[in-house]
Order: sequence, then structure tokens, then C-alpha cells
Amino acid sequence: VGRDQIQHIEMARDMAQRFNHLYGETFVLPEAAVDGDVAILSGLDGRKMSKSYGNTIPLFLPEKKLQKHINKIKTNLLEPGEAKNPDDSTVFEIWQAFATPEQTADMRQKFADGIAWGQAKKDLFELINTQVAPARERYEAILADSEFLESELKKGAEKARAHAAPMLANVRKAVGLAAFK
Repeated sequence: VGRDQIQHIEMARDMAQRFNHLYGETFVLPEAAVDGDVAILSGLDGRKMSKSYGNTIPLFLPEKKLQKHINKIKTNLLEPGEAKNPDDSTVFEIWQAFATPEQTADMRQKFADGIAWGQAKKDLFELINTQVAPARERYEAILADSEFLESELKKGAEKARAHAAPMLANVRKAVGLAAFK
């Protein structure tokens, strides 16, 4: 999980611990596994990217809307031709999340050379769009095929039920409820 989600693991752990105390060892206590190497991206406004802040970039938006979102990224007032610090730039930070090391080095040089913010955002849009376009097309095709979507949802529900049934039986037994048929 991300560092900002640890409290949810802790709440689940508290509930499992309380249940286990009352009814016997039933649940394995969850432990948070946080990858310290995973960076938290900045959102359109420079704060941590979050749906709560409304500053995300929904990757499956149609191209024009995706471009409009990227164009909303806040930048400083440096003019074209003035060197820009990539380490203080949300545009560059998001660029790094999608780019290869070579592309990142090239963009770092463009920042040093004073790339215009409009051009940097255009380049960022093209980079992201190139990578997400195939997934977006697949996503749109799946949404358009309601029979396939319903079939996959049913398969997922059956798989989840089969996986959860033994645990649910253990929980019912622990609290003294008979199995439902």
C-alpha cells in the first residue's frame, strides 16, 4: 500500500485483533507492506495527486480531455528560453513516471535550455497518450460490450465466492452461527 493508506491497514488489523480476542484465532493480522521506492506523484496543482483534491489525470479520458487535464498542470512564470529547474516541476515529475531514462535525460536538457511550458506539456501529453492509447481502446471496447462485461463480472463473483466461502464458514462457526444453505 501507499504510505497514505497505512491507517486503513491499521484499522483492519484492530478489527481482526478484536474479533480474534472475542471469538478465537480466526483472522491473520494484516501487516502493511510499503515500498519506500514508490514515489507519490504531484497532481495538477502541485499537491499530492489525489481524487480527494480533484487534481488527478484520469488516464482513460478521451485524447482531447486528457490533453486539457495535462494543460492544467501548474507551472511557474519563467518565460520560454529561461532555464527551468526540473526538480521543482510537476510537469517533469510526471514525465519521469512515464519516460525511459533516455527520454528523461533529454527532457532534463530541454528544461536547462528553457523549453516553453506549453511545449513541455504538449510533449508530456504525447508521451502519456502514446503509452495509454492501447489500454484506453481496450477499456472503451470492454465498456461497449455489455455481454462480455457482465460475463466477466459473474466469473469474478464466482471466483470471489469460492475463495471467501471457507473463511466465511470459519467466521460463522467462530461466532456460533449455523451455515446457511
